[in-house]
Formats: sequence, structure tokens, C-alpha cells
Amino acid sequence: MSPEHRIVDLGIELPTSSRPAGNYVAAVRSGTLLFLSGKAPLPLHGVYPRGRLGSEFSTEDGYVLARSACTDLLAATRAALGSLDEVVQILELHGSLNTTPDFEDHARVLDGASDLLVALFGPAGLHARSVVGVTSLRNGVPLTVKATIRCRPE
Repeated sequence: MSPEHRIVDLGIELPTSSRPAGNYVAAVRSGTLLFLSGKAPLPLHGVYPRGRLGSEFSTEDGYVLARSACTDLLAATRAALGSLDEVVQILELHGSLNTTPDFEDHARVLDGASDLLVALFGPAGLHARSVVGVTSLRNGVPLTVKATIRCRPE
């Protein structure tokens, strides 16, 4: 089953990709590589989440927030490529988490994004990954995710 069909089966409706928060673009393509800028979680009930993992948000909340940010990443992918079916392989995923100093469940939080990519793309969704905790992120968002994707030739 193609990713475009699988996303429907997963019950996910991709939003219009969010706009960049500064002077940059959401995606840059170089040959068969697509570099995606960082995405934060989508608004919940019209409000963007703000706060830190380990304080305002639990590990379980973070998992859901990482999945949400990955949904926006997928929307940016579709906008850049025209279809998720153009994705050949998710190469790398990086997460930055706004955390308290004692928070240690970084990997479990970022699994929210990784699990979505594997569910959507199957083996092509398996990727290299890094995740770091930081003391702040733009506008107080709890996390951001970015990715590098290999896509079909133009």
C-alpha cells in the first residue's frame, strides 16, 4: 500500500504545512535529497502548546506532541514533493526537546515521530536519529523535529 493510501488508513489528515517562523523555507531539495526545516507540534484546540517536558508535559504528552510535529513535517514533505509516494527513504530524524534539567526520556518522546514514520512508510521509514534536550525553543514550544529524506528523482 502506498504512503498516500496508508495515511488515510491511519486516520491522519495532513494540514496545510505551517509557515516558517523566520527567514527560511520549510524544505530544500538537492537532487534526490529533501532537507526539512524544524517543525513544532500543531495547535491543540487552536492553541500552540508551550512548556517543558518534565514540567508542563510528561513523557506520554511528549510522545503525542512529537507525533503532531511529525504530522506537520509530513505536510511539508507533501507540499515539497507533491505526494508522500515520492519518498524513497527517511534518512535521518532529529529532535530538539525543551526540557527540565532532570528529564531523561528523550528517546521515548521522539518515538512518537519515529513510530509514525515507520507506520506510514514501513521499512523505508526506519531512519538514523538524534535527540537533544535544550533549555529553550522558539516561542516556548516543547519540541521540534526535522528530517532528511531521500526521494524519487525529479
